[in-house]
Amino acid sequence: MQDLVMDTQTSPLNFLERKPSGEIHFNLSPAELIEHALAKKEGVLTATGALMADTGKFTGRSPKDRFIVKDDQTADSVWWGDINIPMEADKFDQLLEKMTYYLSDKDLYVRDAYAGADPEHRLNIRVINTQAWHNLFCHNMFLRPTSEELLDFNHDFTIICAPEFQADPEVDGTRDTNFAILNLSKRMILIGGTGYAGEMKKGIFSVLNYLLPLEKKILSMHCSANVGATGDTAVFFGLSGTGKTTLSTDPQRQLIGDDEHGWTEKGVFNFEGGCYAKVIDLKKEKEPEIWDAIRFGAIVENTRFHPGTREINYEDKSVTENTRTAYPIHFIPNALNPSKAGIPKNIFFLTADAFGVIPPISKLNKSQAMYHFISGYTAKVAGTEMGITEPKLTFSACFGAAFLPLHPTAYADLFGEKMEKYDTNVWLINTGWTGGTYGVGSRMKLSYTRAMIHAALEGKLEESEFETHQIFGVQVPKSCPEIPAQILNPRSTWENPDAYDHQAQELAKAFIDNFKKYESYASPEIMAGAPTV
Repeated sequence: MQDLVMDTQTSPLNFLERKPSGEIHFNLSPAELIEHALAKKEGVLTATGALMADTGKFTGRSPKDRFIVKDDQTADSVWWGDINIPMEADKFDQLLEKMTYYLSDKDLYVRDAYAGADPEHRLNIRVINTQAWHNLFCHNMFLRPTSEELLDFNHDFTIICAPEFQADPEVDGTRDTNFAILNLSKRMILIGGTGYAGEMKKGIFSVLNYLLPLEKKILSMHCSANVGATGDTAVFFGLSGTGKTTLSTDPQRQLIGDDEHGWTEKGVFNFEGGCYAKVIDLKKEKEPEIWDAIRFGAIVENTRFHPGTREINYEDKSVTENTRTAYPIHFIPNALNPSKAGIPKNIFFLTADAFGVIPPISKLNKSQAMYHFISGYTAKVAGTEMGITEPKLTFSACFGAAFLPLHPTAYADLFGEKMEKYDTNVWLINTGWTGGTYGVGSRMKLSYTRAMIHAALEGKLEESEFETHQIFGVQVPKSCPEIPAQILNPRSTWENPDAYDHQAQELAKAFIDNFKKYESYASPEIMAGAPTV
C-alpha cells in the first residue's frame, strides 16, 4: 500500500489504484463548504449565520464500536479491554478496500490540517469526508496550515469518514454497522455508519495519546487550559459536561484550548484549533463568549429553532441533550495565538458529583492528587454518550479513559513526575450537586464555581483557614471571597447531616472498590491519598 500523496490532479484513493468518478474538493474555505452543505441539504443557516446540522442516529460517541488494530506494533503496548477493543489487521484491510470501493463514485472533501500548536510536536493530518459540513468541522477543530504551508504539506495520519457507509458485522469484524477504527501502524482512522463529527477529533486525540507519551515523554491530557495576565497557566481536567470549556473560557484570562493538550518540559500546548462546546441551555448572560462565537463559520449540531424563526432554542432537548457547537478558537476574542503557554501553576480536577458529597473546592496534596487523577471520578452527563439519559457515577482514569490507548499508569507516572518537579497546586472542584443527591439537591451555581477558581488562581485562598474533610482527607477552605461560608462545607448544605455522612461513606467505598484494579502497582504514597471508610 503506497502512501496517500495528493495534489489537485491526483486522487485520495489512488493508493488502491481505483480512480474515482466523483469530484474531489481540496481545502475549501468555510464559505465554500457552507455553500456545498446548503446545496446538498446537509444543514440550514441560523439567524446568526451558523450552519445547523444533524448527526443522525448517533448524537454522541459510541465507545463500544471503537477499535484499534492489533498487530506487531500495538500488541504489547496498547491497553486492551473494553475501552481499546482489538481488531484483526486483515479485517481492517478488508474493510478499507470495501470502503474505498464505496467512495469511488462519491464527491469527496479533502482537508490538510495540523494537530498540535507546538511545531516540534505536531501531527500532520489529511481528512477525507463525504459530507461538506464534516469537512468544515475539521477546518474548525484542527489547526489550519497557511497557504504557503499547504504547498509542501506531507501528512502523517489519514482520516476517512463516510457516515453513509455501513459495515457488515458478520463479515467485517465490527459489533454493528457503525465503527471507528484506529490503525496505528498504517496511520489511518476509518469512520463509518455514524454522522457524529466528534468521532474524528477524538480519534486523533487517541492517536496523540499513544504517540506522545511513548515517543516523546509528553503528557497528553483531556483538559482545557488558560493563562492569566502574569503568565500563570491553569489546566482543567474533566469529562464532557463537567465544565472544561465553560470554566476555561474566561474573559479575564486568555484561552489556550478547551479539550486536549500536551505538557512538555517547556509548558502546555493545545492539540486543536477550535472548540467543541455543549450548548444545551446556553444563555448569553452566563457564557457570552460561546454565545457570540456561534456565527457564520461555526457549526451547531442537533439543535432546533423557536417555531417560525431561525433563532436557536437552546433549551430544546428533543433530539439530544448533547447539542454542541464547533467553532475556530479565534472566534473567542481572548484566545491565545499560538495556543501554547508555560508550565501550569494550578491544576483543577472537575467532577460533576451526582451524590452531593465532594466539596465545591478543596486542595489536594501529592498523594491525593495522584489518587484522584488515576480514579478520574465524575458523572457521565446525559447525552454525551449513547444510552446515558441522566448523570451516572463513573470512574474514568486520567479523566479520559475512553481515549487512552496506553495503560493509565503510563499517564499517571508522567503526571506525578511533572507535578512534583514544578510544584503545581492541584484543586478538586465539584461542579455537580450540593444540598443532596441528584434529584434532591441543586446544581452548583456557575457563578460560585467561577469565584472559587478565581480565588485559587489569585492566591486568595491561601489567606483562608482550611479544615480536613472527615472522609476524603482533602483540605476545605472555611472562607472564600464572594461565597457564602455554608456552601464550602457540603455537609452543612444537607438538611440531614447524618444522611450526608452515609452518602459520603458510600461514595468512599466506590472509590476504594474502583481502585482495587490499580493497587498492584500503586505506591504507598499513592495509596495514602485514598478516602477513609
